[in-house]
Amino acid sequence: MVAILYNIRSVHNVGSIFRTADAAGVEKLYLCGVTPTPLDRFGKKRQDFTKVSLGSENSVPWEQANAISLIHDLRKKGYTIISLEQHETSVPYSSKIKFKQNIALVVGNELQGLPKEILHASDHIIEIPMRGNKESLNVSVSFGIAAYELQREFRG
Repeated sequence: MVAILYNIRSVHNVGSIFRTADAAGVEKLYLCGVTPTPLDRFGKKRQDFTKVSLGSENSVPWEQANAISLIHDLRKKGYTIISLEQHETSVPYSSKIKFKQNIALVVGNELQGLPKEILHASDHIIEIPMRGNKESLNVSVSFGIAAYELQREFRG
């Protein structure tokens, strides 16, 4: 599994996703849009990032990419594109969905989520059912839940 992080604004959320990706066995992270990288604009490690990631940026490969182009390229390589978003066509993350050879999990901006063009380019849209008063979880928490469930389902 690979993951695409689209327009995530918080350095701490991205650092936390790196740490979870390492633990869950995610092969690579693609940082798209304004998503911060582990390095500052001078190419030095960001202390605010590594405080949360605990060095996982050294064990999880990553690169910056254009999200739409990347999604099309991954699909050509046999990936199933699964976006995590509350949407009228989404299904619970625990639903049995058909995977191809590999999975690309897409997560988006903390406030606006994923844009329509990414949702339309996705093979599946999943969501985490909310049972309490709040409408959503933190993006790094949501990523962890979905990544572990998808890895479990994929590895069967």
